[in-house]
Amino acid sequence: MNSHVVFIRDPDLDINKVNVRRASPGDEHGIYRVAVSVSDKKKDSYQGFLMDDYASDPDYYIDMFRDRIDNLKYFYVAELDGRIIGFSLAYKKEMWLLYHEEWLDDIHWHPSFDMEILDDFVMIDKTAIEAEHTGEGIGSLLYKSIISDMRENNIHYILSETIVNPIPNFASLAFRQKQDYILAGVRFEEYKGDIFTDLIYYKRIQLS
Repeated sequence: MNSHVVFIRDPDLDINKVNVRRASPGDEHGIYRVAVSVSDKKKDSYQGFLMDDYASDPDYYIDMFRDRIDNLKYFYVAELDGRIIGFSLAYKKEMWLLYHEEWLDDIHWHPSFDMEILDDFVMIDKTAIEAEHTGEGIGSLLYKSIISDMRENNIHYILSETIVNPIPNFASLAFRQKQDYILAGVRFEEYKGDIFTDLIYYKRIQLS
């Protein structure tokens, strides 16, 4: 799930020195290092992923990132001095449903949700920034790259999930509110014996 942290670590960072680009083969180890830095057994509602424990199985998760690099267009990394310090993993509709076949059927859609939105969309899955660089605008740079490519490809809608139970992701909820996302539905999923509640949000992207 997405992670957006609001604590400022290095106010002197020159954001212009941060390079955002598409993830490429060989980036998987740097991406994994960032994922591990915000993933541990003590889940924090304001920082980190609330489900995956990346440190528990390095080979599996590195292979997963390698696969996504090979198959996804909307996968970006942020670099500082040639070192990966953040990433955003997003899927075009057909790729999201390839990896999550039952996702659409599992959602209890809001009565006002326009199902035509699902004709084409990009799903933001995970965003992570190294702890020492959170709150510096790097997540926003990654987000802008996704939006820019969506506009180039005439894709109007962006979707995302946020966990609200058993541990609410307050940082992600705040980001959805700040970016004027609209609630689309709710989904329940089982993970390692626990039932998680995910809110599904969407936003229309202005193409001009």
